[in-house]
Amino acid sequence: MTDDDDHTRPAFGPRGGPFSGEFGPEFGPGVRGGGRRGHGGPGRRGKRGDVRSAILSLLAEQPRHGYEIIGEISERSGGFWRPSPGSIYPTLQLLADEGLVHGSEDNGKRLFELTEEGRAAAGKIETPPWEHFAQEADPNELRLRTATRALMVATKQVSQVGSSDQRARATDALDEARRTLYGILGEAPSDEG
Repeated sequence: MTDDDDHTRPAFGPRGGPFSGEFGPEFGPGVRGGGRRGHGGPGRRGKRGDVRSAILSLLAEQPRHGYEIIGEISERSGGFWRPSPGSIYPTLQLLADEGLVHGSEDNGKRLFELTEEGRAAAGKIETPPWEHFAQEADPNELRLRTATRALMVATKQVSQVGSSDQRARATDALDEARRTLYGILGEAPSDEG
């Protein structure tokens, strides 16, 4: 298989895929020594304690639904941390079991708010965890992630509705973009960062 045929190589699964962050053996492990796998992109992954602190901090401001909590964490971290429902909802249940939050039905959704014990626990949090992400954030990393998502959407559209000729031209454009990106990685780092 030649370098130009890389796009045909099956590389999907838990550790592969065209957008997995893995650049190949010559560049070492994924972005920044290995980003998180799955959704959410590269960078520091929130730990369970971070999720707990984030939920308590947000609920100290106002009652919220689970998906509101996810969106708010993502927004406040500049998009660098978007916890999954699989981490938010079990943590909410744990906090409820501990008597720190109470959930009630609100138009078919579960609305969570702090109990008095929860307010006391939230008051002990010195720094909300998303502030750590904001301090570590490189604005160009977020721009790159946004551009990558837009490219993925365009690629999917060409794949689904493009003609055979359009798909071939899109493949050529993606191959050229990949070569350009590897060329950028091969350059000496600039003084800026």
